[in-house]
Amino acid sequence: MKFGIFYEHQLPRPWAEDSEYRLLQNALEQCELADKLGFDYVWEVEHHFLEEYSHSSAPEVFLGAVSQRTSRIKLGHGIVQTPPPFNHPARVAERIATLDLVSGGRVQFGTGEAGSEAELGGFLIDPAHKRAMWEEGLRVALRCMTETPFTGHGGEWVTMPPRNVVPKPLQKPHPPVWVACSRRDTIHLAAQKGIGALTFAFIDPEEAQHWVTDYYETLERECVPIGDAVNPNVAAVTTFMCAPTEELAIERGAVGSNFFGYSLGHYYLFGEHRPGVTNVWSEFERRRAEQGYDPEAVRRAAAQPERLGARAVQAGVSGLRGAVGTPAQIREYLRRYEELGVDQVVFVSQAGRNRHEDIMESLELFGRTVLPEFAERDEKLSAAKQDRLAPVVEKIMARKPASDHPPLPSPEYAFPAMPRAAADRSGGDEFLAQLEEIAVQRAKGIGGPPGLGLRSRQ
Repeated sequence: MKFGIFYEHQLPRPWAEDSEYRLLQNALEQCELADKLGFDYVWEVEHHFLEEYSHSSAPEVFLGAVSQRTSRIKLGHGIVQTPPPFNHPARVAERIATLDLVSGGRVQFGTGEAGSEAELGGFLIDPAHKRAMWEEGLRVALRCMTETPFTGHGGEWVTMPPRNVVPKPLQKPHPPVWVACSRRDTIHLAAQKGIGALTFAFIDPEEAQHWVTDYYETLERECVPIGDAVNPNVAAVTTFMCAPTEELAIERGAVGSNFFGYSLGHYYLFGEHRPGVTNVWSEFERRRAEQGYDPEAVRRAAAQPERLGARAVQAGVSGLRGAVGTPAQIREYLRRYEELGVDQVVFVSQAGRNRHEDIMESLELFGRTVLPEFAERDEKLSAAKQDRLAPVVEKIMARKPASDHPPLPSPEYAFPAMPRAAADRSGGDEFLAQLEEIAVQRAKGIGGPPGLGLRSRQ
């Protein structure tokens, strides 16, 4: 089992002038440390307009910075919003490929469709169409990365003529593809499409077993790959804070973990938000017990002898817990995920007002005392999994229809420069001759900027 760290770039109010600057600089330091400690992935979300919950609207920029401060950790888009009103698929392909090149082939292409009114409404997307938009945007982006040239597409949400989208990614045929999953039906969809499942449901290992079983059974039975490669993986997300004592871990991490849950609920479930005005942190402090996100429940439940779980519950009051505890507690918690077949556990520790110093110490302690034994087992387990799934993947790829990569509209398809198109439309032989003369002069190194001395016929 592998390990990742996850970033929403949470920033509770009040904000100082340099709050966002310090937030990003601290996150870069944390990623650099995680790389040195042997963490496998860093995942960075794309969200828009979600004040306090997520100040991460340009993950490709942040991950580009991470790529130059690290050498081995994989750079996960967790996720790119692929509905075309968010991001045109050609631009997605260009950004993913460029990041893959500058990082030496370390990109993981996580995808998603968004689920909040702040984002969907902000980009005027009808929620009823977002799943179809996600799929069409993803298909076109993957074709842009793999076809030379991209042969064009005319669909419900994307229309684009043939173009050769450059650059191409270093990883061939394209970086591994994932999708964000918060429900079991999306896990099923991920398996049907042959892509990794990034589960954001904060579930216990024993519950995750059902998700994992369904994923791999569906993969073998029903998968028709959306891309040109299969990424058979299930990742589970959990809150995280590792400390020498349980009391210290809860003190450092419980409130941040529960703000993560509350602020998520604010935008996706129960909140009403006034842009630039609503103070989510203040609401959290006032209403956390009422809404069921109570750090004190974690403290009370910690006194019980039971093992760690995704939530701590006592007397009907709940709070997120997850991997918040001592190295020994976290080791036992993670072994349960490993034994039940989860491929990766992703840690959320940059949450709420969790302090940078505490996060760094937590990563260091976990990396020194727990991670090495999992890494040692992972080498053998990953090799065995690859051998076990090789015939399954071969069978899956045989199902991919040739129509996923349609031919060019014409074998001679070409597009002219705009002055050339104007000359062709007008039938102006003199204008065409002038353009040809300019081409000859440019080949000889003669001439100025485009259009200099050109007699326009438009």
